[in-house]
Amino acid sequence: MTSEDKKSATKRQVPAVTRALAILRLLARSNEPIGVNPIARELDLIPSTCLHILRVLEDEGLVEFDSNLKRYTIGIGILPLARAALQRNTFSTLIQPKLSELSQKFGVTGIATQLSEPGQMVVVALSQSDIPFRLQVDLGSRFPALISASGRLFAAFNMTDEDELKTAFDKLAWDHPPSHELWREQVRQARELGYAVDQGSYISGVTVVAVPVFGANGKMTRSIVAIGISERLKDKEIPKLVKAMKAIREHIENIQIDTGS
Repeated sequence: MTSEDKKSATKRQVPAVTRALAILRLLARSNEPIGVNPIARELDLIPSTCLHILRVLEDEGLVEFDSNLKRYTIGIGILPLARAALQRNTFSTLIQPKLSELSQKFGVTGIATQLSEPGQMVVVALSQSDIPFRLQVDLGSRFPALISASGRLFAAFNMTDEDELKTAFDKLAWDHPPSHELWREQVRQARELGYAVDQGSYISGVTVVAVPVFGANGKMTRSIVAIGISERLKDKEIPKLVKAMKAIREHIENIQIDTGS
């Protein structure tokens, strides 16, 4: 028996924990409060079981209950946990000053993202430029792993099942959706070039440039992303921006190798 087999054999399922995490993730994604029955239907849970878990999460401050609407939202009790996680995230700590330099030099919003759960990326570092108009992005913001420029990279380096890719692609929301055929070609190009560009597809008038950051298993687990107004971020600037972003990645990787982190 291999070490992986032993690990799988000794790993026990804990349904209550799995269900509680699924509820928290659903509430975190929702822009509106949700009732018990819709939560139960969405997660395929027995309503009474769902209610019991919600009450425990409410007692812990992780969800909040609106007694008038009879609905639940994510609670502020999650904030200390999220803050502590970000403070202990070596990647976000190392990359923050480099993102600030990138934003000032190119007039872009710089963000670093990390895979936080299946199919979701979270913003773990952020820097804004001084230009009058800029995009509002917050630490902790989540978005589908396959969306925009970073999504093309995620598809290129992490996913091989064509049917799974097509199903996931059909669920994405864009301002100007590319066809699946065009998107797959862009994914292929991203794999060859080692970076990806989204020019107005995800958000109208906005260009998004991303480079991947790989984990020890060779999979893309993080990304460095630059977001700018398309009128300001011209095609001729993109190669310079990509070069700077790849230099940041190399800088971070070298530090992590030197420190063994």
